[in-house]
Amino acid sequence: MDVPATRSGAGDTPPAKPDRDAPLRALRARWRTASLAAGWRFPNDWALPEVDAVCAAVMAKGRVEAAETALAGLARARAAAGAGLAETLADLAALHAVFGHDGDGFVAPDVDAAPARLVRTTALAWADVATDQLVHTEVTDPLTGLPSAAYLRTRLAEVYQAAAARERPAAEDHVLLVVSLDLTAVAGFPRLTGMILVADALRAVFDSGQSVASLGPSVVAALVPKDERVASHGVALRRALHERLSVDAQLADIGRPRVSAVRLPATHDLACDLLAHLARA
Repeated sequence: MDVPATRSGAGDTPPAKPDRDAPLRALRARWRTASLAAGWRFPNDWALPEVDAVCAAVMAKGRVEAAETALAGLARARAAAGAGLAETLADLAALHAVFGHDGDGFVAPDVDAAPARLVRTTALAWADVATDQLVHTEVTDPLTGLPSAAYLRTRLAEVYQAAAARERPAAEDHVLLVVSLDLTAVAGFPRLTGMILVADALRAVFDSGQSVASLGPSVVAALVPKDERVASHGVALRRALHERLSVDAQLADIGRPRVSAVRLPATHDLACDLLAHLARA
C-alpha cells in the first residue's frame, strides 16, 4: 500500500520559541532571594513594578551602574511604600551582588561594595519622597483628632518670641486652659468615648483661632489670649463638657472634669516642661 507523500517535517512538533524573558525573571528571582536574606522584612512588599523596570534596564545595558534612572525610580517607590533607607540600600546591594555573581550559590550583599554613585542616587531619591511625606504629615492625636503636644510646643515658641519682641512676659498675653478627666475607674470603649467628647467640647468653644491640643491620655489644653473673654470661655467650656459627658451613664458617674487656668512660666523651655508635667497629671 502506497503511503501519501508529505512535506518534510509536517506533523512534527514545532520547535519551542525561545523565552526571551527568562534571563530577566531569573535575575529578579535571585535578586529577591538575596534581598530577603539581607533582611528585607516583609516579603510580600518586595515586588513593585519598578523592580521589573530595573531588571529590564540592567539586562539591556549589561551592568547595574547603567540602570541609575530606574534605580532612582525604585528608591522613590520604596519610600512611598514605607521601606526604610537602610532596607532600600540593602536591596540595592543585593541586586549588585547577584548580578556580578556567577552561579546560583549564596551571595552576601554588602552596601559598602555597591558603587558609591548608585548608593548616593538611591539615597537621594528615597529622601526626596520620605522628606515630602514628613512635611505633609499632620501632627494630630489619632483618638481625639486634636493637634499633639508637639504642635503646642511649636505654637508656644512663637508666643514667647512675640512676647520677647514686645519686651513683656508671655504670661501677660496668653494663658493655658487645661482640662483633665479622671478615667481611672473607666475602661474600654467608654474611656475612649470620654476623651472624644472632651475634644469635641474644646473644638466647639475655641473655634476662633485658639490653639487646642491633646497633651496626654486624659489631658487636653487650649492656649488662649488673656483678655476679658477668658472667664466666659471657662464657663462655656464647663457647660459644653457637662452636656456631652452627662449623656453617658459611666462617664457621668466619674465626676466633673477638672478645668484650670494655668499661668505660662518665664521661658519656653519651662513651658515645655510644664506641658510634660500636665500630661502626667
